Amino acid sequence: MQIGLIGAGKVGFSLGKFFVQGGIPVTGYYSRQRESAVEAANFTNTKAFDELHSFVKQCDVLFLTVPDGKITEVYQQLLPCDLNGKWICHCSGAISSQDAFPGIGETGACGFSVHPLFPVSSKYEAYKELADAFFCLEGDPAHLDEISQLMRGLGCRVQQIAPEVKVRYHAACVFASNLMCALAQESIELLEGCGFSRQGAQEALAPLMRSNLYHLCQVGPVQALTGPVERCDVSTVSKHLACFSSQEERRLYQLLSRKLISIAQEKHPEQNYMTMKKVLTD
Repeated sequence: MQIGLIGAGKVGFSLGKFFVQGGIPVTGYYSRQRESAVEAANFTNTKAFDELHSFVKQCDVLFLTVPDGKITEVYQQLLPCDLNGKWICHCSGAISSQDAFPGIGETGACGFSVHPLFPVSSKYEAYKELADAFFCLEGDPAHLDEISQLMRGLGCRVQQIAPEVKVRYHAACVFASNLMCALAQESIELLEGCGFSRQGAQEALAPLMRSNLYHLCQVGPVQALTGPVERCDVSTVSKHLACFSSQEERRLYQLLSRKLISIAQEKHPEQNYMTMKKVLTD
């Protein structure tokens, strides 16, 4: 099974190197920017291709490691090629294979999305951590198990999902990743209002965030939960709500804290959180 990668950015570099290191044959790279394809090919000890048709002909599996907005456009460039029997994969977390590859069944090819739940931040280093990443897969049911076996053979954990829940799946990833950045920024800004410098706020919060994330990953949100909502400390929560300078901050605190109530109730089913709910709803 020969794998080819179209697109030579961070994901293309990382997946290609990951496959090569895992003993999966990689034909090479094709990219609109030849310099990028050459760089990726040198990094993975594979080949850079100048001509798309000959590249496709030599590949059994094609990974379209391009930005989300370009996936369908690049797929359409493949349509003049003979795609019969080939597997075409993209790595977007937000787009299903059906939406990314319209009419793929008519070409004789099979479409899949292979999304790593991992922030690929470096072309040259991220591949070293991909074996620890969780990969979420969806696509043609006739061969989805084979794609799963391919990734498991590289040491990855895998979850198959249905195409219709792909957007919901991606929203879950955003909560766990991008929105955590928003929460950290909110904390930093609040500390700046207490006299901290931005750098000082980041340094002060780092041990707190690091320890909390460690426990979240180890025991889950129910057992990791601490703080005034968990203790049903209505007085402290009321003071928090009164201290915010904007309605937006107050609303954000209320929404997130109401979610914490359901977690706290699971941890302490004997506790009555009705007053806390009222305070966080007013």
